[in-house]
Amino acid sequence: MGKSRKQKHSSSNFSPYNKNLKSTKSQSNSKSKKAHPASARSPQLPPTVPFSSTDRILLVGEGDFSFTHSLLSHHSCQSLIATCYDSATTLAEKYPQSADYIRDLEDAARDHEFTELKILYGVDATKLGKGGLVGGGQLVRKGGFDRVVFNFPHVGGLTKDVNRQVRHNQELLVNFFKAANPLLAPAGTILVTIFEGEPYSLWNIRDLARHTGLKVGRSFKFQAEAYPGYKHARTLGNIDGGGGWKGEDRAARTYIFERTGDEGVQAQLTKQKKIRDGSSDSDEDD
Repeated sequence: MGKSRKQKHSSSNFSPYNKNLKSTKSQSNSKSKKAHPASARSPQLPPTVPFSSTDRILLVGEGDFSFTHSLLSHHSCQSLIATCYDSATTLAEKYPQSADYIRDLEDAARDHEFTELKILYGVDATKLGKGGLVGGGQLVRKGGFDRVVFNFPHVGGLTKDVNRQVRHNQELLVNFFKAANPLLAPAGTILVTIFEGEPYSLWNIRDLARHTGLKVGRSFKFQAEAYPGYKHARTLGNIDGGGGWKGEDRAARTYIFERTGDEGVQAQLTKQKKIRDGSSDSDEDD
């Protein structure tokens, strides 16, 4: 997702995607060779879904709104303010499929089935809370969010120079962290999902957050299948003919940032983590 656009308990209607893989025995017809069991593969861990139905969630930099739609329809999230950088017109041109997701979201909002459900256009993730539509207006400015989510932030193809592109994306993230931090509820967290490997690893996202008063509470592999219906949206829009690589098939990691020194949040996250899977104290879950 683009310019300003992927621990907890999953919702009750969500089934973990873990499979029990059986080990097999390799057979040999050589004279005295005994058959040895093949290496048993570890079961796949259930996807981590860091949202609860009661969270007040602000999503920035949404592409076609398929992620928001999945939170609503598959994870029963009751309070969603979803924003995108593009105007409504530009969004429709870049992501024609967004019309179906937006229609469903707007229908749900009109039916008053949810605590809070709103779609905002033309919102800059680096100017959240500021005056005018670019900052999200009053709905964003009042803050109190349990989760502020920025999936796959990227400035787009501003330059072909890798070093400059890295710096542009670092500036985007730093300014986003500064804008989002004041909007958090007392125990609120910021979630940022980026692809693994270069050039994304060159962004040094942990250091960027540390310089804005945030630290990583935990991180885990982002698994797109945990969000049925979600499709990665390129910053520049759909590829003509539907070709090209699929972002949802590429390795990615979600980082959960908390305010530095907020021991209450850290204790809460650690407790949830241990209850869920008995994992270690490392902030990386795989």
